[in-house]
Amino acid sequence: MKNTQHSETSSRIERPFSEAQVAAYLERIGIAESDRPERPDVDFLRRLHRAHLHTVPFENLSIHLGEDIPLETGALFDKIVTRRRGGYCYEVNGALAALLRSLGYRVSLLAARVHGGPSGFGPLSHLALRVDIDEPWLVDVGFGRNPELPLRIDERGEQNDVGGVFRIESTDEGDLDVYRDGSVLYRIEQRPRELDDFKAAHWYKRTSPESHFTKSPFATLFTDQGIITLAGRRLITTEGTTRREEEFESDEQVLAAYRKHFGLVLDRVPTPLLICEDASD
Repeated sequence: MKNTQHSETSSRIERPFSEAQVAAYLERIGIAESDRPERPDVDFLRRLHRAHLHTVPFENLSIHLGEDIPLETGALFDKIVTRRRGGYCYEVNGALAALLRSLGYRVSLLAARVHGGPSGFGPLSHLALRVDIDEPWLVDVGFGRNPELPLRIDERGEQNDVGGVFRIESTDEGDLDVYRDGSVLYRIEQRPRELDDFKAAHWYKRTSPESHFTKSPFATLFTDQGIITLAGRRLITTEGTTRREEEFESDEQVLAAYRKHFGLVLDRVPTPLLICEDASD
């Protein structure tokens, strides 16, 4: 049966950003305004996806800098484009959704449950995007183990990518399981959501002692050779099967690494957030 609710939601084309904001966002991710196609197409979607992963870090530094993280389109634009920062799924996928809609793409926000190993799937806590052109695409620049390019949502075979071999399977309940190299990453609900629907999970992720994001600061970015991550004071560079680690001793070295490798200009080193274990969640 056709999902009427999804079709109606994805057919509404909103344009949250002005033309000047679109041009600024494209410049932020290294794409010239003159390169925009006349109408939305999959080639430009793929280019946007890859460029975003190579220029906008997946990071949780605001939590450990004591910064507010409002989930509003204007605030997301200010952080990612004006301040040239990154963010985690609600921020980077939320901002990219606004950019795509402003470029004329049909975008739906989807909620997902991240797989936690033997404990199974967690609560609905991840935000991913569905983009409908002539075919549906899974777009996600805010997970950390992303494919470099969008995945076909309706494809049930293997999809090879720089980030691994991905596969999407349907569940009996109508959800979608996303696999990477044979291991499930998360389970997506296909019901379209609004950004406000993620505010409770967003609050939990940045305040709970049980949240992975409150335990230690990190930033990660795709490179032409692989992936680079700064976790606390440890710089991890992965190129194919080669992994190198470097431990920094001084704050100056850490701040220099944020600037050099991630384009993040910070005035102080993010400090691991100390949260009382019996804090309300």
